Amino acid sequence: MAENKTKPTQQSVAAFIDALADPVKCADAKALVKLMQRLTGEKPWMWGPSIIGFGSCHYTYESGREGDVPVACFSPRKAAIVLYSLLGAGSEALLAKLGKYTTGKGCLYIKKLADVDLKVLEELIAKSVAAKRACHSCQEVPGAPSFSQPHREKDGMPRTGSSRAFPQPHSTVE
Repeated sequence: MAENKTKPTQQSVAAFIDALADPVKCADAKALVKLMQRLTGEKPWMWGPSIIGFGSCHYTYESGREGDVPVACFSPRKAAIVLYSLLGAGSEALLAKLGKYTTGKGCLYIKKLADVDLKVLEELIAKSVAAKRACHSCQEVPGAPSFSQPHREKDGMPRTGSSRAFPQPHSTVE
């Protein structure tokens, strides 16, 4: 079975954001980090070269395919900021009040935060996080920084025998 291509890395979130060429996109990324960190209770960390994620969730499909994904994540791409997995059931009413955006395959695309109602965006993110954490096929990843971390030893290291050892999340982006 194919393995997920996007995995957590040791790349610095702050360095990634600071390297963004567009100052508006850089400021928006910092604001989204603060918002998602507050809503998830998790510190940011990089997933692949360009996705900033918070927490982790292990999923298993009926087909047997399984993998790990962030509880919440976004990517400040050149064309737009991509917010992943925000388009679940019940999001239509909120999207009607959000402002200027486009969608595609479960993703929300916004050019800049000034184009949207931040309170509505916050509600979309909060509902997505709650739904992902409540999902029966979504389980915590042993050794991963996640919302409760019961699989960590007192010294912070993954339990012996853990098949998944993730890098530690980065500190808050200022």
